Amino acid sequence: MSAPQTDLKALETMLELTKRLTELLARQAQAFEQHRPQDAAAGLPEIIRLTNLYRAGSAGVRAAPAMLKNAPSDLRAKLLQTTEAFEAALDRQGRALAASKTITEGVVRAVADEIAARRGVGQAYGPGARRRAAATAITLNQQA
Repeated sequence: MSAPQTDLKALETMLELTKRLTELLARQAQAFEQHRPQDAAAGLPEIIRLTNLYRAGSAGVRAAPAMLKNAPSDLRAKLLQTTEAFEAALDRQGRALAASKTITEGVVRAVADEIAARRGVGQAYGPGARRRAAATAITLNQQA
């Protein structure tokens, strides 16, 4: 296989890889938007695998700019369009993840506050008994 055919094959592979990764990221974002993180987690191993392939492939294209320059114009246009769709899917996924994180933090904080409030309401028994502060089993990490 000559260098131009190899370059063409590499670009076609990047095109298909980008399409597949975009599709998976869109599904993952949709799962988060529908408050179904368990559905998002199911595709994670494949997303990681494809991301590693994408990273290596895009590094190869950056290292050989002539590969893209010498490609047929229709292939370059498809790559540009697919890359724009990929970036849009990444943005959507980022927004969905941020919203999911905010919701999860709010739920955890509400549960912790409720547990703390219920434990603090107890009454002591017997004459002269004193109420002790209850330990809280949930710790909140503001950095999470």
